[in-house]
Amino acid sequence: MTLIVFIVSLLGAMAIGVPVAFSLIFCGVVLMWYMDMFNTQIIAQNMIAGADTFTLLAIPFFILAGELMNSGGLSRRIIDFAIACVGHIRGGLGIVAIMAAIIMSAISGSAAADTAALAAILIPMMAKAGYNIPRSGGLIAAGGIIAPVIPPSMAFIVFGVAANVSITQLFLAGIFPGILMGASLVIAWLIVVRKDNIQPLPKAPMAERLRVTARAGWALGMPVIILGGIKAGIMTPTEAAVVAAAYALFVGVFIYRELSFKELPHVILRAAKTTSVIMFLVCAALVSSWLITAANIPAEVSGYIEPLIDRPMLLMFAIMLLVLVVGTALDLTPTILILTPVLMPIIKQAGIDPVYFGVLFIMNNSIGLITPPVGVVLNVVSGVGRIPLGKVTAGVWPFLVAETIVLFLLVLFPDLVIVPARWLH
Repeated sequence: MTLIVFIVSLLGAMAIGVPVAFSLIFCGVVLMWYMDMFNTQIIAQNMIAGADTFTLLAIPFFILAGELMNSGGLSRRIIDFAIACVGHIRGGLGIVAIMAAIIMSAISGSAAADTAALAAILIPMMAKAGYNIPRSGGLIAAGGIIAPVIPPSMAFIVFGVAANVSITQLFLAGIFPGILMGASLVIAWLIVVRKDNIQPLPKAPMAERLRVTARAGWALGMPVIILGGIKAGIMTPTEAAVVAAAYALFVGVFIYRELSFKELPHVILRAAKTTSVIMFLVCAALVSSWLITAANIPAEVSGYIEPLIDRPMLLMFAIMLLVLVVGTALDLTPTILILTPVLMPIIKQAGIDPVYFGVLFIMNNSIGLITPPVGVVLNVVSGVGRIPLGKVTAGVWPFLVAETIVLFLLVLFPDLVIVPARWLH
């Protein structure tokens, strides 16, 4: 009965238009009332505890790094580098979008920010070259959702805090699955682009390639510094976020000179607004999370799926299907915060590696960013690229299917996540 109260109160509040953060608080209040333990101090204490975590400091700094990267010209130089490398082959601008998405994912960790930068630069170029625009928009959206999987990832930070799992291990485990997502997009793109009557870009001479690579060198060095510092044990993920923001500021202002100190307050304000939304969600989720534990909801859920506890692969399939369905209606961060405290005790009981589960869980939630009807990243592409949302939704399907296939391949073959993570650790 407690589970029913939890679900009905949460979904009921969201159904009438209550913002997710307030729905989580409302859900906690209803659970307290149902368990006859109502106390406003529980709400206040858990919300304060939700924000009072050193690890979460990484979130505002990675968001700021992404904003500085886009405003300071780093994103554009990464795209120029990708164009110089592969822009001349048939369907090359699509491969540019995927290649740039992977590189930018290793810098900002924000799907929306990366997608907006890619769409603003590449969609006009793809339209001019004769590409199918809805399909191109769908590809850019599908490329943008690699950002939460390849480190540094804000989604991994939120999950790591909520699940008490090593964020460094999550970062290292996410690299190979993120590359697999990119590879699946390349295959799907090369299949569908054959139908388009496109005009490839002229092949850049070697001197031009070297010049573009040199100009992009500072931008390309950023993921090396971040991931190399974490891997070498020089920096924690939180410290790496601060380094990333400082590096992006230095390069944007003093090297590329596209970001002025006059613009800086606006960039910081945009980052602060995004941070406030995420942090309020985290704080609100800690209220419901504490009460989920107090109400013993995970035990109630595990009772329903007890036949699958001894069959980890079937359990993973069932959970992944559940998350896919939830992802069609909820954004990435709320889904992580709502489901993690419910699912983690079951995952541990089944003997599933929490890091492996975390990677697949975040990948699944990322796919939810391009699934209708919500599809946050689809809305970003629609708005930035000025493409009707229905057309972008139709264009994304081949790439959505490709990334979903990768997800379930990783369920079937866990070593594709676990073994590369061990090599990198």
